Amino acid sequence: QVQLVESGGGLVQPGGSLRLSCTASGTIFSSDTMAWYRQAPGKEREFVARITSAGSANYADSVRGRFTVSRDKGGNTVYLRMNSLKPEDTAGYYCNLRRPVLGNYDFWGQGTQVTVSS
Repeated sequence: QVQLVESGGGLVQPGGSLRLSCTASGTIFSSDTMAWYRQAPGKEREFVARITSAGSANYADSVRGRFTVSRDKGGNTVYLRMNSLKPEDTAGYYCNLRRPVLGNYDFWGQGTQVTVSS
């Protein structure tokens, strides 16, 4: 079993920056990927960024060039550095771990709120 705990959300002005963290407890496999998703009120959860244990990352078009996902060497902590934040980035941000050896089973964190407002 894997548990994911996010931190780092908060209120920030447009143009500002935040860094989110997510730490996974339990056994982590080298094939596991970790990701960030977000969900705004009244909208469906959407993909933000994903990173493999080797450090290969991909991003949603809406955040590419502004957000950077990274992972620590131990592989159990993932970060999301968010720069040039916009009001439309306001959402609950959720950490995800995907386990290919379990048929791409998804583990989820409880989420952390990011609000971009002046």
